[in-house]
Amino acid sequence: MTRIYYTFKPFIPRWFQLVLRRIHARRLAKYHKEVWPILPGSEKKPKNWRGWPEDKEFAFVLTHDVEWRKGHDKCKQLLEIEKKLGFRSSFNLVPERYKVDKELRDFIVNEGFEVGVHGLYHDGKLFRSKRIFSERALKINHYLREWNIVGFRAPAVQHNLEWIGELDIEYDLSTFDTDPFMPQPDGIGTIFPLLVERKSCEPGYVELPYTLDQDFTLFILLNESSPQMWIDKLNWIAKNGGMALLIVHPDYVNFNNQRKTEEYPVEYYSNFLRYVKENFEGKYWNALPREVAAYYKKMIKVG
Repeated sequence: MTRIYYTFKPFIPRWFQLVLRRIHARRLAKYHKEVWPILPGSEKKPKNWRGWPEDKEFAFVLTHDVEWRKGHDKCKQLLEIEKKLGFRSSFNLVPERYKVDKELRDFIVNEGFEVGVHGLYHDGKLFRSKRIFSERALKINHYLREWNIVGFRAPAVQHNLEWIGELDIEYDLSTFDTDPFMPQPDGIGTIFPLLVERKSCEPGYVELPYTLDQDFTLFILLNESSPQMWIDKLNWIAKNGGMALLIVHPDYVNFNNQRKTEEYPVEYYSNFLRYVKENFEGKYWNALPREVAAYYKKMIKVG
């Protein structure tokens, strides 16, 4: 079904795609309410778990998937909001869907944030066959080296963890604990990182699932008008000492108070960050994905 959808997607008007997806999303939310947004059992800690650095209660990881050039051009605004509130994040860019400015990449890194690769074309075909993936993996690895980065997330968080092992990465972000709204809805059932071994003799990479629902799902498909669902899930993750990892798309964030069909007010996001800062000050580890991956690898090695 996913392959059929992406085959005909270019021929379906965007407004009609949204109508269909919103109807489907409401049905999914009701049908999966026992396992979403919280999956019972996903709070079980990994073997030899020793907690987060400096005895922090939970990890708080902010990531951004930049789908189009319009999102690319909003990255600095989003970064400045996070920086002002005392947070850092990573920005995942699509190398060959739009022009990625070196100036933006340098700006993000120089501000103490992180850059990752978000697929290659964002066309839904990355995992269509092993041949296609391996051909594109060569190009993705080229950008990983050229941009001097170590992280990857596949478009639409489609995934094959064995194939992803072909990438020269320290971590991957292409999974989630539970999310029935995705085209490939098989979650990995944990709110903690995990190590994925490679078939080759190379060291494994760390899988970092997102554990807070994507902004597009909440604010565009389900038409939520506040970050309350994020807050509720975050409180549960904090209570269980897990990793709160979030995806926000700059493409869908509106900075000028003019609500559009596929945008939501930036205040939804900034108010959520203020909630975290005001209610959990000193209790969370706001880390970049590469820092979480390095910490977890070290923990596993020592353990």
